[in-house]
Parts: sequence; C-alpha cells; structure tokens
Amino acid sequence: MVQAKSWVMVKHFDGFPKDSDFQLKVEELPEPKDGEVLLEAVFLSVDPYMRPFSRLHMKEGDVMIGTQVAKVTQSKNPAFPVGSHVVSHCGWRSHSVSDGADLIPIMADWPSDVSLSLALGTIGMPGLTALYGIEEVLGLQKNETLLVNAAAGAVGNVVGQIAKIKGCKVVGSAGSDAKVAYLRELGFDEAFNYKTVPSLEEALKKAAPEGYDCLFENVGGYFSTVALPQMKTFGRIAVCGSISTYNDGTPQTGPYPHFTMIVKQLKMEGFTQNRWQHKNPESLKRMMAWLKEVRSLFLAALTLGRGQILLCFGQTFKLSPSFCIDQIRLTYSFCLCRGS
Repeated sequence: MVQAKSWVMVKHFDGFPKDSDFQLKVEELPEPKDGEVLLEAVFLSVDPYMRPFSRLHMKEGDVMIGTQVAKVTQSKNPAFPVGSHVVSHCGWRSHSVSDGADLIPIMADWPSDVSLSLALGTIGMPGLTALYGIEEVLGLQKNETLLVNAAAGAVGNVVGQIAKIKGCKVVGSAGSDAKVAYLRELGFDEAFNYKTVPSLEEALKKAAPEGYDCLFENVGGYFSTVALPQMKTFGRIAVCGSISTYNDGTPQTGPYPHFTMIVKQLKMEGFTQNRWQHKNPESLKRMMAWLKEVRSLFLAALTLGRGQILLCFGQTFKLSPSFCIDQIRLTYSFCLCRGS
C-alpha cells in the first residue's frame, strides 16, 4: 500500500484563492490491477487557468485539477514500464493509479540535460498554446509587428521568441523591471513595465508607432481596452487568457470594443490549444528542435521552500516565484520562465 497525499478544494474560490479553500487529505492506494500503473508525481503544474476552470469543471470536495509529470513506480501495463515518465491529468496528487488511458508518455528521445519540468511548460501545454496561437489563430507573417502581454510568462515568452524566429518585430509588456530586462535578454525588440509607465497608451505607441498587426492576449481587462485602438487595420487578436479578470467576484462591464473592431476591421478569436491536439506529436518535436538550437529560450522550473503549494497557487495571480510541496517540485506558467 502507498500513502497518497492530495489537495482537495473544499470551497469554490471567492476572489483570490485562500488556504481555507483547500484541505490536505491522505489515503491508502490499492495495488495496481492488470493494465494499471502506480504513478509518483515529480512535477505538479500550477497555472492561472485553474482558477476559472475550477468553477466550470469542479465541485466542492474534488481534488484540485492540474497536470503533472509522474514516474511509473509499479506497472502491470506493458505500455508504461517501471522508471518511465508520463504526463498525467490527475491533479494535485502525490501518487495515483491509472489504467493508462489518460497518460501521455514523455518522448523517448527527451535529452538527458533538459529538465522534465518543461513537459509542463515549453514542451507541453504552454508551448503548444504559444505555437498554435501564432500559427493557427494569428497566421503571423514575417516582418509583422506582434504585441504580447504577460510576456515573461510560460506562454508569453515563448510567443515572443517564436515570433522572433519567424522574423517579426516583438513588443512585450510585463509587471516588473526585472522581467522587462529578461525580455530584452531574450531578444524582444521592445519591452516595458506596464505598472510604472506614466501612460499605457503612450508606451504602446512609442514601442510601435506604426501600430500592431497582431496581439497575443493573455491579460484582458484594461490592457485590452487600451491596446485595441493601437492595432492596424485588419489586425488579428488571439485571445489565450484573461488573467486580470479571473478573481473578479462579478463580471466586468465595459468599455466595449465593438466600434473599434468595426472601424479597424479587426479579427478576434479565442482558443485553447487542445483544438489542434492531433498535431501535438509533430509540434512538440518542433519545439524541442528549437530548444536545442536556442537554449536560452527555455528555462526549467524554479523550486523554493517546502509545503507551499497553496501559496504557490495564490502567487500565480500576484506574479511571484514558485514554491514546492515536500519533495514534489512545482512548475507553473509564471515560473518556467521567470514570471509574467
């Protein structure tokens, strides 16, 4: 028997997630049956999407949703030998038993000097989100100008770097001077701290006086309201996230962008990466090839402290570094590449 720890959401979030919204539970897991495997979590993801999706897909008393990289410690399923690693969607659990149906094997040729945490980041959902947003939604072309907010997050930083690979001008916004410096290290053409600029409108105009062909939207709210008038005619907007609104108790009302979209004839499309999951194997190979070519693009998870998974989740919305629980390292979209 194996003792498994899990974090259960006992109350739906009201505003920012709090410790009292969760309860740590311990249970004894049965031995795997034929066709099953026992998994031990190595990395757990802590991502902003969990906040709104918990309301849509969870009821009080459920284990917190999330993805993990796990190691197979016992196996009665030949497809998943002992010692192999997989991506699992079993949530915040230290151990779990699976029949393999929901498991994604880590690619066999994963480089030994690349952290497996990137299977939850650049070589995983955030990286695929960046790639599909650029190629499938925006159709970004060489020499175009791209604006990305939350630009130092796991999605945002990869968005900017793929755009540079494609020969585009990239402007990024972030929430601290350190993050802005990081974006410049990565090769962003322009970057600014949206919290300290005197005027967001003027900062956007200064960074790209000619306007923006494409906006990769991660933030929503006020930023989006100010950015849309800076778009060129026939501009395209890929809406990946709206982190500025996730903790609102009531929906935001106005201002509304419809007239700007009409006058500029803009195209705005929301998306999630699983729409193109049939392309994932080839797409992940492309991302890994870029990683090998440009190592500075992709950083592994940071780990600090012990027993801090709840603090880590709360800090995703305050843009702080990562933490860890016991011996399980946490990785999330704001720590894979130093924050948003």
